[in-house]
Amino acid sequence: MTIPGPVRRFLKWAGIALAVLLALCLAAVGALRLQFAGTPAAWAKSTGHDALWMGHAWVDGRKTAADVDRLAARIRQSGISDVYVHSGPFGADGTLPPDKYPNARNFLKWWQEKLPGVRVSAWLGQVVDEDVDGHVDLADPATRARIVAGAKALTDLGFDGVHYDFEPVPDGDPAFLSVLKETRRAVGGKLLSVATQQIEPLPGLRFPLRLVIGHEKYWTTGYFAQVAALTDQVAVMTYDSWTPLPSLYGGHVVRQAELAMDAAPPGTAVLIGAPAYHDHIVGLSDHAESVATAADGARLALTEHGPRAQFGMALYVDFAATEEDWKEYQTAWVRPGLPPAAGFPG
Repeated sequence: MTIPGPVRRFLKWAGIALAVLLALCLAAVGALRLQFAGTPAAWAKSTGHDALWMGHAWVDGRKTAADVDRLAARIRQSGISDVYVHSGPFGADGTLPPDKYPNARNFLKWWQEKLPGVRVSAWLGQVVDEDVDGHVDLADPATRARIVAGAKALTDLGFDGVHYDFEPVPDGDPAFLSVLKETRRAVGGKLLSVATQQIEPLPGLRFPLRLVIGHEKYWTTGYFAQVAALTDQVAVMTYDSWTPLPSLYGGHVVRQAELAMDAAPPGTAVLIGAPAYHDHIVGLSDHAESVATAADGARLALTEHGPRAQFGMALYVDFAATEEDWKEYQTAWVRPGLPPAAGFPG
């Protein structure tokens, strides 16, 4: 059977594209494995600039003052200086009605009494589920105005800052930069923080992956630098890396941390998101990703880079974190190689 010319040409170019993609993947695997090698310096550990993502139950009435007491006992033995409390999501038109966070005032009062030195930011974003009408058009000025108004209402209520988490944001998207600029003007000196997408680990990986999954997974270092320059703090979501082995995930964290520290201005805090949850999108990631491996990768990156005034880890997320996750955070990052601090809940 003779294959028509157009089909032969298509198969030829498809084969070339697959070969290029395979070569890129193999190069990435080799590079990540090499990154996760060496011994971190003793000084490369938490300096008290860590963070914790916290669920919606804290502001909708399900959590009480007693719950704050229990979490406070754990946080006092940690390096956590910031928490991001889920207070949204925004509606599709950018609105954020107060009935999304009816217990926020009580929560902030309880928190201030128990942990006055730990900042509380309102974690705000959109509905990620594509089957739910939650997409927010950041390019629409009226939508952005409502987003900023919702964020300012929360800082006026008593939150120390705003932590944005819009997913996915295309690389180079000017609308997201506009959100950050407009929010800065509205909230003034309040903390402006962003959960960022991962940074393209090797040139050329972003485009083929976008074709496969249908949206941006990576930002270029240039766009990451633009976002970091407009904020006080960036938390790189290194989890859901799709790496099947701990050594590859560790290398992925090293690479992400190095790229982030090189791209972010010295005055912007860089946090490395650590997976304190166990329902990854890709099954093998449950085996590959852990708080301990993320901590090891962060320490190796910091050792290579040299001391950075504001660098830490951010644990995702409080309601899914197990005792093992908290123990790994203590023994791999807060007190590397030592038992958890005396009195640490466990």
